[in-house]
Amino acid sequence: MERGLLTPLKKLRRQVFVEVARVAYESDKSDIKDAIESIPFKITPGDKPLYRESIWRERAICSERVRLSMGLSLRPEDKPVHLTSGLRESDIADKYYEPPLMQVIPSACAACAPNLYRVTDNCRGCVAHPCTEVCPVKAVSIVNGKSVIDEEKCIKCGRCKSVCPYDAIAHHTRPCAEACGVKAIESDDLGRAKINNEKCVSCGMCMVSCPFGAIADKSQIFQLIRAIRRGDTIIAEVAPSYVGQFGEQATPSKLKAALLAMGFADVFEVALGADMGAAQEAKHYAESVATGQQPFMLTSCCPSWAMLIRRYFPESADKISNTLTPMVATARTIKQKYPDARVVFIGPCAAKKLEASRRTVRSDVDFVITFEELSAMFEAKGIDFTTFDKSAEMNDATGAGRGYAVAGGVAGAIQKCLTEYYPEVSVCIEHVEGLEDCRKMLLLAKMGRKNGCLIEGMGCPGGCVAGAGTNIPVQKAAALVKKTVDTSAAQVPPKELAEIKLD
Repeated sequence: MERGLLTPLKKLRRQVFVEVARVAYESDKSDIKDAIESIPFKITPGDKPLYRESIWRERAICSERVRLSMGLSLRPEDKPVHLTSGLRESDIADKYYEPPLMQVIPSACAACAPNLYRVTDNCRGCVAHPCTEVCPVKAVSIVNGKSVIDEEKCIKCGRCKSVCPYDAIAHHTRPCAEACGVKAIESDDLGRAKINNEKCVSCGMCMVSCPFGAIADKSQIFQLIRAIRRGDTIIAEVAPSYVGQFGEQATPSKLKAALLAMGFADVFEVALGADMGAAQEAKHYAESVATGQQPFMLTSCCPSWAMLIRRYFPESADKISNTLTPMVATARTIKQKYPDARVVFIGPCAAKKLEASRRTVRSDVDFVITFEELSAMFEAKGIDFTTFDKSAEMNDATGAGRGYAVAGGVAGAIQKCLTEYYPEVSVCIEHVEGLEDCRKMLLLAKMGRKNGCLIEGMGCPGGCVAGAGTNIPVQKAAALVKKTVDTSAAQVPPKELAEIKLD
């Protein structure tokens, strides 16, 4: 499915986030349950369904999306559980994500065929009918002059499709399963999609690929807003892929001013932590990999990539750089300046939500929301960047750190630092994007074929600008990031950053 299109599904997701944000901003504890109960009726008014066969099914699906957007789990299908069940426990600022992060809403799943070959109307009933000749199990036959596939015999080899001169045989797969690079999408007993959480690394590509919106992640948008309303000191750290995500009018200075206007006490670029990471990983490479003490080095900033390594290639886990991720490094820098503040990471990534809930990170990052969720907060507060005229300078980082937002940008930043700090060191760079290709690269490294390399891995094809929580097309976002990198006043962070200890 084309990313960045404002589809009806995207609008539905946005509506849920906006309404939940409005409830968090405007409702008191006395009327909050009624306000939440009314959301499905606001989004699907009247008695005629807009997208499904039944208004009741639309509201049931919407109710589950509301729960997930408030950080609550889906309700069981075989027990009566109220929409607001668990609300009291969720209406606190200390609420973290509870695994699983990615969940399939059963009532929204269309039970797509996981792997099916089917003859379409394009079949011309040709005399050659090569499809019948290449099938190794004789599952293709000619009936009334047209090809027919016996699905009980078919072994899904695809040879019939490959030889059809009219491309008359279609291969049907689940879009969510097709997008999953770790094969974590399975089927339940009713043929609906089910996520195997032992395999899932929470990249969110299944979520953005499902055209029915049957997969969603949990959100902290409700808890964040309630903390702001309570008067907590909240500092925002914004990932470098933010450029252009809120419209062409949302310049860096306008974005920072808008966040301050919404109640955040201060705003920092996460590219600051990326600069620290690039400097430190350049030092690590020069001292350990280039000297042969370590065979290769794996970057640490993408949580899905790091989880993939630890889960599927545990023998390579010690090759992951021990440098703090940009999110954590920036958060620790913030808490040195504001020791009593809470930190919210605002970015493109679903997997960052689980990274923040890890025991070693919980004291650093208190909330994680995506660009998609922040857009809903802006709408709920009536902030429109076409008319918003305030500004506040945001200039915490260099071009190197800002380049982390795109595939190849992490390795590129480290290479810039190596060239600047250690000109005598030659560097071997590899970068890979998308979990399937990440697995192939890690296999090559395991076999000893990538020794001496700095290997950057990104779970999302395209890098962070392609994360599950982004708002605009990937190519457009990548071009805007490149422009920001090229126009940055400084291109390489000072070497002294490599010596900073934030542990």
